[in-house]
Amino acid sequence: MFKKIAALSAAAVLGAGLMTGCSATAATDTGYSAENPLVLTLAHGLSETHTVHIAMTQFAEEVNEKTNGRIQVKIFPNGQLGSENENLEQLQAGVIAMTKVSAPGLATYNEAYNAFGLPYIFEDTQDFYHVMDSQEMQDFFLSTGEDGFVTLTYYTSGARSFYTKERAIRTPADLKGLKIRVQDMKSQTDMMSYLGGIPVAMSYGDVYTSLQTGIIDGTENNETALTTGKHGEVCKVYSVDQHAMIPDVLIMSEKVWKTISPEDQQILLEAAHDSTDAHKIMWDTAVEEAVKEAQETMGVTFVYDVDKQAFRDATQPMIEAYEEQYPGVKSLLDTVEAARGEE
Repeated sequence: MFKKIAALSAAAVLGAGLMTGCSATAATDTGYSAENPLVLTLAHGLSETHTVHIAMTQFAEEVNEKTNGRIQVKIFPNGQLGSENENLEQLQAGVIAMTKVSAPGLATYNEAYNAFGLPYIFEDTQDFYHVMDSQEMQDFFLSTGEDGFVTLTYYTSGARSFYTKERAIRTPADLKGLKIRVQDMKSQTDMMSYLGGIPVAMSYGDVYTSLQTGIIDGTENNETALTTGKHGEVCKVYSVDQHAMIPDVLIMSEKVWKTISPEDQQILLEAAHDSTDAHKIMWDTAVEEAVKEAQETMGVTFVYDVDKQAFRDATQPMIEAYEEQYPGVKSLLDTVEAARGEE
């Protein structure tokens, strides 16, 4: 509770002053300069060693360089200004200018973002990058101003797969009766139910102990969780089913975005896209290193003979249900298909 109050108090101070070297919420005040810059507060919950934080640091540096110091991005990592949900609320209120969130977390404000939590909407990593880098997706990212935010870019968080203490997950039948930790998102709990497992939503920080004590039988995440989260100390079988590719997104308050000149908006977008390109390389390296460490020092076995089609078939009814329930999801999935057909 104290941490939450402290975070909200810090955010309030920012809203009163830090974010506005020149006011980022007053549309008439756009005469910022290197001496009196526009300071954009970017809050997130990742550590300073995380590849996404490093990429966002590059973004901030490029914005500063290309605007000759007129626009400065001040980053607050490690949840200093609150949780992801609190940062979203602060952004909606115009207290902070920017934040990084998991894409499905935006479904509260725009139902189309539910699509990013669905299983197998991307064929593979190459398809994921092709779609996410497309003009169609960029147009969607910038179309949500009425919802209080625009998305500047995305960052990959890899492909999520199942891993357990000792059981390989080659088909959905292998999940039957297993308690599997999932993110606290409707799409993730629904996915586990369709696959026959028992979804257990819990915070990432509770996963290691829950695996140790048997509260859960397994979990799902990308390969880096085996090493950074030490999950490979407990779970020895990582089954590469790659059921979801859930991007992180860098978003900006629409209240702030609309005060910035078109020329400076373009600078922000270019710097954001450059940081995404840099992050792809960092991510590939991080995954390679995690797999090597998990195999060689933790004794984790990677199972590649997974029947992905069986997983696709089992979750297809879920996707159809989401398309029917959320028109925005169907619209975004149509956008994905249109981007996929782009040569």
